[in-house]
Amino acid sequence: MSVTRDDLIDFVYDEARMLDEGRYTEWLDLWLPDGHYWMPLDWQQEDPLLVTSLLYEDLFMLKLRVERLNGARTFSQKPKSRCHHVLNRPAVDVMDNDSGRHVVTTQMHYVETRLDEQQLLALTARHDLAEVDGRLRIANKRVDILNCDAAFGNIQLLP
Repeated sequence: MSVTRDDLIDFVYDEARMLDEGRYTEWLDLWLPDGHYWMPLDWQQEDPLLVTSLLYEDLFMLKLRVERLNGARTFSQKPKSRCHHVLNRPAVDVMDNDSGRHVVTTQMHYVETRLDEQQLLALTARHDLAEVDGRLRIANKRVDILNCDAAFGNIQLLP
């Protein structure tokens, strides 16, 4: 498979739509087994392991999060939180069909709501994508919140 720029851009839009529609189990299938979802705590943070992060989850932790979100007995999610991603056009930073490695960066606004509470975050998402068995998969995802050093409430879903 020879990945095109449109394939990479469509992948990011499709992932956001899955999250907006609450299709978390389908979203998990986008991930590679050794992938990580990282949300740094500090502006331009370089290390997810030696410095505290807002979120640094491997596939096991992402599966636990999805089980909680999908769970019938998750009372903190009655009613369920909902989200909406408003994306700028994703920028393809690396497109290497020979190695199957691709990097896409997207600036977006993310809205999360539950009952009377609504939270708006401005953020930049970086997808490290890999081509495996003819399809794109998420190797790593980094989400930098513009005001990461501010105090804000719990983020229930996944920007």
